[in-house]
Amino acid sequence: MIAVAIWQDLLYGLGWLLARIFDLVPSYALAIIILTVLIRLILLPLGIKQIRSMQAMGALQPKMKQIQQKYKGNRAKQQEEIQKLYQEHGVNPFGSCLPMLLQLPVLIALYSVLRFPTNVGAYPEGATPPLPQSHIPTNSQLYDNILNQQGDVRFLLCSAGQAGTQVKLTDTHGKPLINPQTKKPIESLDCGKGIGVRIPYYLLALLMVGTTYFQQRQMQKANPVGSQQQQALTRIMPLLFGVWGFLFPAGLVVYWTTSNLWQIGQQHFMIRAKAKEEEAIAAGKVPKRQATAKRAGLFAGLMARAQQQREQKERDSQPRSKLKSGQSGSGSDSSTSKARPKPPAGRSSGNGGTKRSGNAGRTRSASGDGRAGGRSSTPR
Repeated sequence: MIAVAIWQDLLYGLGWLLARIFDLVPSYALAIIILTVLIRLILLPLGIKQIRSMQAMGALQPKMKQIQQKYKGNRAKQQEEIQKLYQEHGVNPFGSCLPMLLQLPVLIALYSVLRFPTNVGAYPEGATPPLPQSHIPTNSQLYDNILNQQGDVRFLLCSAGQAGTQVKLTDTHGKPLINPQTKKPIESLDCGKGIGVRIPYYLLALLMVGTTYFQQRQMQKANPVGSQQQQALTRIMPLLFGVWGFLFPAGLVVYWTTSNLWQIGQQHFMIRAKAKEEEAIAAGKVPKRQATAKRAGLFAGLMARAQQQREQKERDSQPRSKLKSGQSGSGSDSSTSKARPKPPAGRSSGNGGTKRSGNAGRTRSASGDGRAGGRSSTPR
């Protein structure tokens, strides 16, 4: 029940915001574009994190392949070493998926908000309370334009598959849908007539497919060593969105195309910034550790700075410890020399005495040998 309540609040919030934008800018297409920009601004930190995570994963691909080759046949050891590699470089393997997953609820919610006539609270004939509630505020100009199919609202309520036809509106059981204001059935959705009306819808769907493909291709060029799953998504996603672009209301296609253009621009600036950063590292203008900590995120950056501070403290404490150890060593030597008793006179003490006595003994033996040699050489 809590999840349903949160979901309904999200629908009402998006509908209210869209209606307020429409009051300021009386164009349904432009209101959807502004709403898209606002949503992407809210998701901007996650979008930046997504691109950085994908770039970091691409940089670690060679090391991951080395680990896989080194521990071939031992998947547990491979996973353990790869996790250590992620922790060492501050990389979250799921960081690139989270922003995309967060956009899916927004996409589904906008589909409900932009889908006519359920978005204005139309209900099947003979339905009993509680009746569906409108996602668009009933006291707004946008609500009246949607319900009466006026202005550019009428064209964005239709999909490319419905373009050029009169769409009969019924529920899943074939019952007509009732206008909540007039309490009369809504006859049909007017999507124009003729082949010429369909061309803008087809072009918009192709633009959606093209921007989706370009976005995926752009990221693949920035990360050429990406996984096979990523390369498969580059081919599958445009086809999937091509089908959706044909079935979804044109207003939702405008939202997704605008979101793709935003993502393309964001990736362009992020990729160019990374290239400049790598050039600066190669030229020695930016330390590699500092650049890595800057890309790794807040937590990894804090860990890197803490490590630098510990290393600095260790370097600062080394001369002091050496000085203290030197002082303590000299003090112990002096105390030892004071405590040691003096040897009696005539006896050698320490190594010096031993050396002197040894030298004296060698001198005496040498002189004795000389005398002995002299006596032996004298004729009798």
